[in-house]
Amino acid sequence: MAALRKLATIAAGAVLLALLPAQAPALAAGAPIGPLTPKDVVYQIITDRFFDGDTANNRPAGFDPTLFDDPDANNVGNGSDLKLYQGGDWDGIIAKIPYLKNMGISAVWISAPYRNRDTVIEDHQPGGGLDRWTSFHGYHVRNYFATNKHFGTLAEFRSLRDALHAQGIKLVIDFVTNHTSRWQNPTLGNAAEDGKLYEPDKDGLGNYVFNGAGEPIDNNADGITENLLANPHADVNGWFHGLGDRGGDSSRFGYRNKELGSLADFSQENANVVKHLEKAALFWKAEGVDGFRHDATLHMNPAFTKGLKDAIDSAPQGPMAHFGEFFIGRPDPKYDEYRTFPDRTGVNNLDFEYFRASTNAFGNFSETMANFGSMLTQTSTDYIYENQAVTFLDNHDVTRFRFIQPNDKPYHAALATLLTARGTPNIYYGTEQYVSSVNASDVAGRQFLQTAGPAFSQTTTAYKVIQALAALRKTNDAVAYGETQILHSTNDVLVFKRQFYDKQVIVSVNRQPATAFTVPALATTIPAGTYTDQLTGLLGGASTTVAGGLLPSFSLSGGEVNVWSYNPSLGTTIPRIGDVVSTSGRAGNTVYIYGTGLGGAVTVKFGTVTATVTSNSDGQITTTVPAGAVAGVQNITVTKGANVSNTFRYEVLSGNQVQVIFKINTTTVPGENIHILGNIPELGSWDTTKITEALHNPNYPVWFLPVSVPAGTTIQFKFMRKVGAAAPTFEGGSNRSFTVPADTQGSTDTPVYTWQP
Repeated sequence: MAALRKLATIAAGAVLLALLPAQAPALAAGAPIGPLTPKDVVYQIITDRFFDGDTANNRPAGFDPTLFDDPDANNVGNGSDLKLYQGGDWDGIIAKIPYLKNMGISAVWISAPYRNRDTVIEDHQPGGGLDRWTSFHGYHVRNYFATNKHFGTLAEFRSLRDALHAQGIKLVIDFVTNHTSRWQNPTLGNAAEDGKLYEPDKDGLGNYVFNGAGEPIDNNADGITENLLANPHADVNGWFHGLGDRGGDSSRFGYRNKELGSLADFSQENANVVKHLEKAALFWKAEGVDGFRHDATLHMNPAFTKGLKDAIDSAPQGPMAHFGEFFIGRPDPKYDEYRTFPDRTGVNNLDFEYFRASTNAFGNFSETMANFGSMLTQTSTDYIYENQAVTFLDNHDVTRFRFIQPNDKPYHAALATLLTARGTPNIYYGTEQYVSSVNASDVAGRQFLQTAGPAFSQTTTAYKVIQALAALRKTNDAVAYGETQILHSTNDVLVFKRQFYDKQVIVSVNRQPATAFTVPALATTIPAGTYTDQLTGLLGGASTTVAGGLLPSFSLSGGEVNVWSYNPSLGTTIPRIGDVVSTSGRAGNTVYIYGTGLGGAVTVKFGTVTATVTSNSDGQITTTVPAGAVAGVQNITVTKGANVSNTFRYEVLSGNQVQVIFKINTTTVPGENIHILGNIPELGSWDTTKITEALHNPNYPVWFLPVSVPAGTTIQFKFMRKVGAAAPTFEGGSNRSFTVPADTQGSTDTPVYTWQP
């Protein structure tokens, strides 16, 4: 770690970011406009691959110009070598905000904004060739407190934030806390590579130093503006796990502690690592972003993730949107871990189960539409917060959907279904322009939109489908908050309903491009009357007339999609909860409640304890977790007069969350695991149905598990043995006692206990 440098004076115009963990940077001028809700449609942009608004940053100072894809030397990326930089930047996104706004986009997810490794990544091929890569994607962090100069300065980032917010568009940033960059080259005998982490100059008190524009400065006059903080090749302070690539290790320990693609894996159990990563997240929260997309959550320690989310949401400006990349492909032994990750950490999932099912149903036709409908209803049961799961057809980690499905009709049908199904839909940049790829790789799909086909046409059918259904998602709460019911399904046809109280949307879809099918008359609860297709015939749909409680039999032509909407007013008398953000927090944390009938004189309760309402309107309440709320899972209700709303699940945390790494030395029989149970909700409150996940045992017979628990608390607990679904067996003796340190950032280890017979 770089030593503190004491200076007699501070550079003129400099500002400070305190190193002390309890402090965060002062809030920037642009405050967030709110977290994601299921009414939003997200648009994912790989910043380098969207639009080049400022050619001056295509070759930043010190950058190897051969790593910019410009064979004709006109300072514009050619879009041909997708391993190299293409030139997209924040000014380019600003230039296309009218395009996004008109499409109905209400949130933009961009690449990580901070400085990345900027040297070549060389992959040596078996035949003697050499592939040259760059970190254009933003997943190779070098310095969390400086911007990626390929994208722009901090002032330009703030301009992007302000321009998006002025149009009511939320800003979500990619954020990587699992790793730095590749530190060993697996194509060259694991030769040493990079993986180093840097930080800005500090003053004599340990504060980071920036100029008035928020840029790091050379405060100590040594000719550089950043200092080496952690190095996986000389890791004297234990910042990295250093266990090598995961390879075929499919254990939970392997996924969380070994390396993903030889990327230097942070030891998220190290208190200094936790403090630095939380401080970095708060730095960007203070810049007014509306949410974080957390990278590689499958590979992260859930106790760390829960504490990070808690630290972010407890800082000024309230809760943010949090969703992450828990990459699975069912059938998968990690499915239960995946589906419960949002409940255990507060960070929701990118919905890879939706992606898998839609790819198979609409893309390669390997599963039926009935299978797809079963996925919708099954996950609506499996996911506690199903409408917060971020659904998608494709993204930067998988093949372009257009490569799998080149036919417009099933392509459009898949897109229309995405925008009307449960969850919060995410559109991968260029989907509206039918961007495809030359092969099935994820990199081949990371096209430079500026040079790809029609680029930014607003007349494509896909663009218009998004435009129409984004508007419906905002206006009919059935799409945003409703439950899902399958009305009819066959191999090729699906009719499903979304319903939020009396509000309903019925969607009928034929995936076959050239075959018509007849749908029988279906019972319905929408009133008699004529309902127009909300796509106005864009995908072949037409009006229908309901009579006698029946949706009449109708024919679906090839690729036809109908979207029929019943959207009555629910009035303002009865409060109804549609969504809550965030879904976990501690006393004093801000909570947003969304729905209808929430204006006027209302009472909000967490369990039986009344909360303070800060502000409210018919569609939203801002409140805080009351000091007397009982820790653990509680139901939020809203009362208005004699009317009480539906309930919404919320986890009240016992306090400021920190990690304790529990350890025990004990032998077991094959198939037996060790768990923990204790007297606080985070340890199950002595309920044997709520024991922790199994401890890890890479150094058997020593077992360990990081658990997120409240700081400054004395906890009681015991270890337990468990085999499969059998009842667990407690160790003997008295309850164990451990006092969690009061440090609200970081982590601590228990002693290595011995099993009590």
